[in-house]
Amino acid sequence: MSWGWDVWWIWIAGGIALAILELLAPGFIFLGFALGALAMGLLFLLAGPGGLFIGGSLPLALLTFAVLSALAWLAMRRLVGVRKGQTRVWDRDINED
Repeated sequence: MSWGWDVWWIWIAGGIALAILELLAPGFIFLGFALGALAMGLLFLLAGPGGLFIGGSLPLALLTFAVLSALAWLAMRRLVGVRKGQTRVWDRDINED
């Protein structure tokens, strides 16, 4: 049995660890990566380590993880969005009179 990057439970454990890290550093920083890792774990669980198109290629697996994480982040951004009034825009300089 291989204990490398293609083991499904390692991806799931990494996703859970990133989700816990998100609780410590809020702001949706790690949540996209956590969802991407959980999706990779589910892909490996359902298809098996050699059954996916990523087969034995670590760079292709990392690329798939990056794409899944970006898609998860974009979906969260679309659902949650930026709240009105979250940032303050200054229209004049306090040093000007």
